[in-house]
Amino acid sequence: MDQTYDVVVLGAGSTGENVADIVVRGGLTAVLVENELVGGECSYWACMPSKALLRGTEVLAQARAVDGAAQAVTGEQDVDATLARRDTFTSHWDDSGQVEWVAGAGIDLIRGTGRLDGERTVVVTAADGSETRLTARHAVAVCTGSAAAVPPIPGLSGIEPWTPREATSAKDVPGRLLIIGGGVVGCEMATAWRGLGAEVTLVEQGAHLLPPLEPAAGEAVAAALRASGVDVRLDVGVSAARREGTEVVLTLSSGPAVPDEVRGDEVLVAVGRRARTTELGVDTVGLEPGKYLQVDDTMQVTGLPWLYGVGDVNGRRQLTHMGKYQARQAGAVIVARARGEEPDTSDWSPYVATADAVATPSVVFTDPQVASVGRTVAEAEEAGLPHRVVEYPIGQVSGAGLFADGYTGTAIAVVDTEREVLLGMTFIGPAVSELLQAATIAVVGEVPIGRLWHAVPAYPTINEIWLRLLETWRG
Repeated sequence: MDQTYDVVVLGAGSTGENVADIVVRGGLTAVLVENELVGGECSYWACMPSKALLRGTEVLAQARAVDGAAQAVTGEQDVDATLARRDTFTSHWDDSGQVEWVAGAGIDLIRGTGRLDGERTVVVTAADGSETRLTARHAVAVCTGSAAAVPPIPGLSGIEPWTPREATSAKDVPGRLLIIGGGVVGCEMATAWRGLGAEVTLVEQGAHLLPPLEPAAGEAVAAALRASGVDVRLDVGVSAARREGTEVVLTLSSGPAVPDEVRGDEVLVAVGRRARTTELGVDTVGLEPGKYLQVDDTMQVTGLPWLYGVGDVNGRRQLTHMGKYQARQAGAVIVARARGEEPDTSDWSPYVATADAVATPSVVFTDPQVASVGRTVAEAEEAGLPHRVVEYPIGQVSGAGLFADGYTGTAIAVVDTEREVLLGMTFIGPAVSELLQAATIAVVGEVPIGRLWHAVPAYPTINEIWLRLLETWRG
């Protein structure tokens, strides 16, 4: 069967859905091709289930940090209720609601595995083996995302390790969970499953958790994990893995030291992502399978004006909100070019994605939370930008003391000393995610420090940290 659309979108995750929605709103026809659940990784195996797993532990910690409320917390978290609540956020891994939205938005959906087959052509193979050939009049948008990377550690692939998918969808609490990798996923899952009663060992080959965030963030999270009972091991590699009966055994190594072993019931591999382009047919258009798609700021693939790589698949910023951001920009560009217009591609144009280069906001939902946007100190130094670092303990702000007894946290601002604008901001502490949008606006808008003095924070809230940072800057 042959079908023709203005735009063919490979991948019906949140990025693909947004591309399709924008182009249909712009008057074009679009079809989504998906071989798994419509809604993608974030809805079913990442953002939503992971944050649902973390929320109960966070709420209990906040209640126990306030005298008077702490006395009312007389029990522990109900594991079954927490897992059941998690399941509601994934719609019990049923995408019928998302499918209904797609139809209501005027977007067609074809179930099956899509692959490129030359210029503007996609072949979709359904579960029954039948094929549909799709032709795009204007554009093909690749929104296939990324998958968990499994490092070539001897024996690891043969023991059926957890990836983030299994970690966020597990039906029972593992008795002993081993985690390889101390990035965002490793730290969040250590927090979540420890809070639900698992014994957790986290192994990170680097000197800090949460690279490449500010070192203070990794240090604070490591201290909190250890205080909760997590065995955090830094500067330690994994040289081999095996199963002995029902046990998972990891062989650890650290320099010339004699290898050590850790044992658990499950092992989670959380060492990064890889592009989902291996079986995509990119070789039929001159690209290398398995590689991230190289794109410009309009998300157009280099040398292929009809092909767009949007979201994780281009490797620029692998975050759901940045994939959606790129999708909005790419969708607008595709519509404009379909009309014969060449859109403005200057900085901060609504047709280009530039925020993912210098102003990406992100939150690590550990305890403490880490919220950051823009450049870190190391990134400012690497870029050769004149800068000054301003730090202030968040716990000394009146609103923080009201939020939690003994509140501890840190705010780190990186300020351009020539232009006197914020280059980056990092907040470390309970509930700091709610401070992030103000910082994002300040960084993206390049708001002068002098003008920020007139953005008066409400008293008594933790937002007063802005005033204290400005006072510290002024000296």
